Amino acid sequence: MKRRGFLALMGAGVLMACARPGVLGLAPNTTLIMVRHGDRTGPNLNVTGRARAQALVGALDGIHVDAIYAPSVQRNLDTAQPLATDRDLPINRLPANGMATRLINESAGRTVVWVGNKGNLREIWEALGAGGEPPLNYGDLFTVTANRFGMLRIDRRQHGPAV
Repeated sequence: MKRRGFLALMGAGVLMACARPGVLGLAPNTTLIMVRHGDRTGPNLNVTGRARAQALVGALDGIHVDAIYAPSVQRNLDTAQPLATDRDLPINRLPANGMATRLINESAGRTVVWVGNKGNLREIWEALGAGGEPPLNYGDLFTVTANRFGMLRIDRRQHGPAV
């Protein structure tokens, strides 16, 4: 076996040995922007939540977005709507069953926004094997980017009004 082929096989073996079970990972050249729905009082967005939803438009200014996803929960849809209107994009609704797998698969090679809840944000975060805390607080705006080799870079920032 030629040395180059041997090294490639060894490298693949090392990567497989490091892979964690249950981790899906993002496809190379993929960006997943994850945000929790806006602040709420009861089941619906409150004034601060509506302001935060509008602020998402400015927070993503200059960033190309291919698609917007959310579960079929009204506060999530209300949070995503200003961005969807600004970008002239539909909000793609994903069912709870198999949601993380479907989102990760459908985002391959694209830049997508997920407007989620604590539970599904945590599920996606764990499926990505991202490490650390997922974006669970109001105003969290985490951008997970897989480079051409599939290695993740995470940018953690805040958007919207200070509370």
